[in-house]
Amino acid sequence: MSARRVNGGWITFPFITGTVALVALAGNGWTANLMVYLIEEFNMKSIAAAQIWTAFSGSSSLLPILGAIVADSYAGCFTVIAASTLISLLGLILITVTAILNKLRPQQCNSNFCPNSSGSQLAVLYTGLAMAALGSAGTRFTSLTIGANQFDKPEDRSRFFNWCFVAQYVASVIGATVMVYIQDNVSWGLGFGLCAGANAIGLLIFLLGKRLYRPEDGPRGSPYGDLARVVVAAVKKRNIRLTLNNEDYYYGHHGQVTETAGPTSKKKFRFLNRAALKTEGDIRQDGSVAKPWRLCTMQQVEDFKTLLRIFPLWSSGILLSTTIVTQGSLVILQALAMDRHLGPHFKIPAGSMWVLSMISLSISLTLSDRVFSPIWRKAVNRSFTVLQWIGVGHILNTLSLVVASVVEAKRLGATHHHQKLSSLLLFPQLILVGVGLSLHHPGQAAFFYQEFPLSLRSTATAMASVTIGIGYYLSTLFLDLFRRVTEWLPNNINDGRADNVYWTLVAVGMLNFVYYLICAGCYKYQIRNSEGIGGANGNSASNK
Repeated sequence: MSARRVNGGWITFPFITGTVALVALAGNGWTANLMVYLIEEFNMKSIAAAQIWTAFSGSSSLLPILGAIVADSYAGCFTVIAASTLISLLGLILITVTAILNKLRPQQCNSNFCPNSSGSQLAVLYTGLAMAALGSAGTRFTSLTIGANQFDKPEDRSRFFNWCFVAQYVASVIGATVMVYIQDNVSWGLGFGLCAGANAIGLLIFLLGKRLYRPEDGPRGSPYGDLARVVVAAVKKRNIRLTLNNEDYYYGHHGQVTETAGPTSKKKFRFLNRAALKTEGDIRQDGSVAKPWRLCTMQQVEDFKTLLRIFPLWSSGILLSTTIVTQGSLVILQALAMDRHLGPHFKIPAGSMWVLSMISLSISLTLSDRVFSPIWRKAVNRSFTVLQWIGVGHILNTLSLVVASVVEAKRLGATHHHQKLSSLLLFPQLILVGVGLSLHHPGQAAFFYQEFPLSLRSTATAMASVTIGIGYYLSTLFLDLFRRVTEWLPNNINDGRADNVYWTLVAVGMLNFVYYLICAGCYKYQIRNSEGIGGANGNSASNK
């Protein structure tokens, strides 16, 4: 019993967060410089390399949902994280081997000829990239779930999310700078090898903490099948009249709900209540369900309703992610057209400009937990709710787009007078992006974990990543639309009007924020004490 009492809690934090940080360092260490590696070592055209990089970046944000589904349905978080970290390690080893063995790369280009990669060379490369991306995706957000599962109090879970994101983004900065520097200036093999080493240490740290983690429930089958049965059963019984008698509804084999994520609300989405309405032949004599696709428990119906209520808030993150990703692409183009020198000998790489946002994010998360949240609680005796934190993040990211449009207009004016402005002018907008991300990114993770049905906790923490992945693809469509419909984004950014693109994104951000306010204003928390990030003594369920 004494051993059981020490399981979970902050003692598990170094093991879980250490794994998250090292996997993030390894992941950013190879993805940040992937485009350069493909161009320089595999003789790919820049457009082809950019397409491969975009595909892997978008997919790495969408793939975590697969790991979450497996964790929720069959294997549990621990098994998924351990297996995924091992898969990413094997992928990184393959990538390292392609950098070390000359036979796995095409010959260097010369003045007359630039040989293409062979099919076998590309097969090894793509296998390594796919395994590294899949493994990293399966670890990143499932680790948040197993970490949050170690705590009982919402304020402890919020602090965990905060500090876990701090560790993740600090490690990402190291990966995108130190590892990239080693790859560019020492050797690709050493740079990728160090990434593989970081991944291996992360796996070891996670396994060492196994005895301290809280035991997980055994596999309960796919909760997604239960959700599908709710829709099918409700449709099958669409012509049956609903009643107000609780005894007419099925609450499980023992006649009561054994697990609940929130209060029952039969009045909302009443059509779905038919899925739990008992009719002749639905139940066997022993009380079990005879026709699973015709009768569900009331808890399963309520879980489905919970997802319907959360979906509008989740969808508001898609356009937010799209504006952030689009701004990230344009910042690189702006930086390439500006003076990036810091002193006579150092020149900021254009691709590293976005690192400033990650640094800003890490500092903001630290100050939020240690400074701003305590001051706010003492001043008003209450905490921000997670939805309020997310809303402030929306505002700051829209403000960053306003700053970006003003800076770009100034840059274009200077360019027309044959002047080159310093890339330091891009810093304010990047800092604002980082501060905004520090609020809505961990806020979304905390909100989804708190509000999702208990059977979908791993899926909950992966949902924010899905919006980022969709944002990557929508950003590509946005930029392509601007190129086709307007003359704002020609091949030479100096001949265009990227400031108008930014102003369009400002309008998109403002409309999306209004949509978010409507969704947040209508939402009712599923549990009481819905604390904000780093906050105790949060608002009650009735507060919005």
